[in-house]
Amino acid sequence: MQRLTISLDDAIAAAIDTFMGKNGYSNRSEAIRDLVRDALVRAEGAGVETPECVAAVSYVYDYDGRDLALRLDKAQHDHHDLTISSMRTRLDHRNCMEVTLLKGPTAEVRKLAENTIAERGVRFGQINIVPMVAGGHRHSHGDHGHSHSHSTPAL
Repeated sequence: MQRLTISLDDAIAAAIDTFMGKNGYSNRSEAIRDLVRDALVRAEGAGVETPECVAAVSYVYDYDGRDLALRLDKAQHDHHDLTISSMRTRLDHRNCMEVTLLKGPTAEVRKLAENTIAERGVRFGQINIVPMVAGGHRHSHGDHGHSHSHSTPAL
């Protein structure tokens, strides 16, 4: 970890303090670190693109509209190697909100996520991609014999 000194306008410092209070941060360093991390992940070409990622894709859609639910479900089945899980909840008699978790090669995950929220009838689509790096050495836990390695967020 590196220590950096920065100068901020009074208004920005006050906005950070307000952000800290609303979100439960105990110090500016943690708040600024999270804000910068989020901005870097959202920025295109910010140097945080990694070969692998995990992603949460959330969206709202009309369950009864033009076979949309079937098309969304088929896309997940067609990409079962990327889809970790999916949770759907009904918001009212027609609308559902779905959150799908994806994991795999970043380019493939991004394409599936973007295609999902681009489907006609999908609204409020959001993609949260977390760049991942391989965790390194293989190891096991306890008495069970299989070994594995973990992936870790890149930032």
